[in-house]
Amino acid sequence: MRIDTIELYHVAMPLLTPWRTAYGEDAVVESVLVCMRSGEAFGWGEASPLAAPCYSPEWAGGVFALLQRHFAPALVGQSITSGEQLQQRLAHFKGNPFAKAALDTAWWDLAARRQNTPLHKLLGATRDAVDVGADFGVMDSVGQLIADMGEAFAQGYQRVKLKFRPGWDVEMLRAVRQAFPTETIHIDCNANYRFDDLDLFCRLDDFCLEMIEQPLTYDDLIDHARLQAEIRTPICLDESINSVLRAEKAIDLQACRYMNIKPGRVGGITPAVAIHDLCQQAGIVCWVGGMLESAIGARHCLALATLDNFKYPADIFPSRRFYQCDLAEPELELTTASNQGPQIIASQQPGIGAAPNPERLARQCIAQATIQAP
Repeated sequence: MRIDTIELYHVAMPLLTPWRTAYGEDAVVESVLVCMRSGEAFGWGEASPLAAPCYSPEWAGGVFALLQRHFAPALVGQSITSGEQLQQRLAHFKGNPFAKAALDTAWWDLAARRQNTPLHKLLGATRDAVDVGADFGVMDSVGQLIADMGEAFAQGYQRVKLKFRPGWDVEMLRAVRQAFPTETIHIDCNANYRFDDLDLFCRLDDFCLEMIEQPLTYDDLIDHARLQAEIRTPICLDESINSVLRAEKAIDLQACRYMNIKPGRVGGITPAVAIHDLCQQAGIVCWVGGMLESAIGARHCLALATLDNFKYPADIFPSRRFYQCDLAEPELELTTASNQGPQIIASQQPGIGAAPNPERLARQCIAQATIQAP
């Protein structure tokens, strides 16, 4: 199909409360939305690297500029018949997976809409429902955290993820384990530690965690492999996996036993599916993470999470968890089956089944650009 027009929107979406992690906090999520058009058909994509290059080297303003100047002009006017072909068109541009993901996800939504097929069905999914977990950032008190975790477990959540950083670490975890001795819990370090902290991670073996997510630096594989060999608790790689090649290297090095796959971080749906397949062959369990996207990006994550090797509850949240009113609609909502914990159901509408609300998009838009074929 010929790509006629690509519309870019740099948006700022206010959170209900700041999201605190090991690298700081965000009160507003900056994201880049893409509308890709072919004739009368359109598709929406999103990449949310956040406002500053703290989670990864990319940031929303930079992604918008790169898309406007280089990536989108490389695609408009071209006939793109597969996600692999789109990735090849952009391959001579080094890195920048979030920027590539914005276009890749838009292409997949466009392709599914043109085929009048839900995106998850186009990807080959055999299910519609995705189990989701509960996440808690750094809070004002451990007591508040324990109260909120108790409510989450009472609601049937099958696992809880906790942010972990100096000052909010072992003592917090000890109190949590005293309150919830047998529940499934894992921690996310957001690349805040080094191999020199080996003693700390050996101590964490005593807490029977499901995994330790991204304990060491964002671009490391070697020390993660060394650390995994020293501790019993499985390591999950997140920030370190930004391409299919990096996933292959991590598997070869035995650097992890879980892998968190975020479409934005790895370059889109196309490489995310390829990484899922590699992990499935290697016996590494995957799960889908999120970047506090609007319902556009979250529905791409949801479609991806329906694939077979995504076996751990996903980081996909109902819209009202973070936003008073989602930028896109329909919003994501939880459902709870009688014998299951909270789930989110993939849309049965063509594509991702969502689009931005025009008024909210205009109100939250920082910058806009349109790139058209000659």
